[in-house]
Amino acid sequence: MSNLSGSTSIKKNSMLVPIIIIAGLFFIFGFVTWINGALIPFMKTINELTSAQSYLVASASYISFVVMALPASYIINKIGYRKGMSLGLIIMAIGALVFIPAAEARTYWMFLTAIFIQGMGMTLLQTASNPYITILGPIESAAKRIAIMGIANKVAGALGSLIFGAILLSGIDEIKDKLLTVSSDEKSQLLDTMADSVVTPYIIMAVVLFILGMLISLKKV
Repeated sequence: MSNLSGSTSIKKNSMLVPIIIIAGLFFIFGFVTWINGALIPFMKTINELTSAQSYLVASASYISFVVMALPASYIINKIGYRKGMSLGLIIMAIGALVFIPAAEARTYWMFLTAIFIQGMGMTLLQTASNPYITILGPIESAAKRIAIMGIANKVAGALGSLIFGAILLSGIDEIKDKLLTVSSDEKSQLLDTMADSVVTPYIIMAVVLFILGMLISLKKV
């Protein structure tokens, strides 16, 4: 009897780390998805967009979900869940890096391309991680694990909105007012400075995503 309970305890402990890792992945795509909300007013200001153009910021991500849905299933069937999650993270890291030249050039379509690439990575990541969490442990507790993943996703979304809202939107109303009164050269300089505020956060994001992608690729989850 003691051997049985001991083996059960070992099995539960062996499942704990993979479950924590997958929860981290749900946290990541919740975080990345929700920060698009902060990007809408930010990009509307720095790229001087119409309201319709600014809402393409969110649409670019959802369009990528549709475009990537079937290819993601094909890729997962070919390479498996673990490599699929790794590839999804690395694609998201590439998307984060595209934000850097987009900010430097302050170019609308480059920002949309970066968001689209990140959306492709998120689609692949979710396609792999959603079914994977259901088989990562007893089937009777699968619903509980899915609920925990949902909590991680929503908490990340709230944090993403708060953090990126503070980074990107701090003082945006004052900048908008100032843009109405300055010369065209000063206006361009102000917008360039504002655009540069995305560089450091997205470099950090790219590094974190790439490291996680490599770790999952090398370690059996």
